[in-house]
Amino acid sequence: MSDESSSHIRAARGDWAAEHRLRYLRSGGADGHIEDLTPVGGRPFATNCLVKYVGRRSGRIFITGLCYADIGGEVVICGSKGGADAHPDWYLNLIARPEVEFQIATQAFRGTWREPEGAERRKIWDFFIDCHPFYAGYQASTARVLPLVLLAAKEAIPVFRESDATGIRPLA
Repeated sequence: MSDESSSHIRAARGDWAAEHRLRYLRSGGADGHIEDLTPVGGRPFATNCLVKYVGRRSGRIFITGLCYADIGGEVVICGSKGGADAHPDWYLNLIARPEVEFQIATQAFRGTWREPEGAERRKIWDFFIDCHPFYAGYQASTARVLPLVLLAAKEAIPVFRESDATGIRPLA
């Protein structure tokens, strides 16, 4: 899949992504954690989190909603960008700093991140695809290896607010 066709997919889903993020933020996480993603090849009870990060060039704070899975006490997210040939901005911004903040439903955390490798990555990829099958199609559409990022909670923090974001990034 080219970046252009990925952009078309993201544009078509852009309103949904922005609305989803706002519902999640405005409800304090009570709405938006579980979503029916069957229209895009997902599960009817798909899990979604929010990730807060700082723009590596702008210094602005962004909040992005992403599908996630919980494996071995860590949260796994995937830098798919809809199968585009380039990594998503949220991923590039996240890996530029050692800490990350993320929210699962009504609980938010400050923590660390890491990228699994080798056999661990293969195991986690298989698990993630079982949870969110449409990511297999994203991977098949690009030569880029879609990065997996494991988030580990270190301390509880207040849930995210809409006003926390000083930058707007409508799409994952």
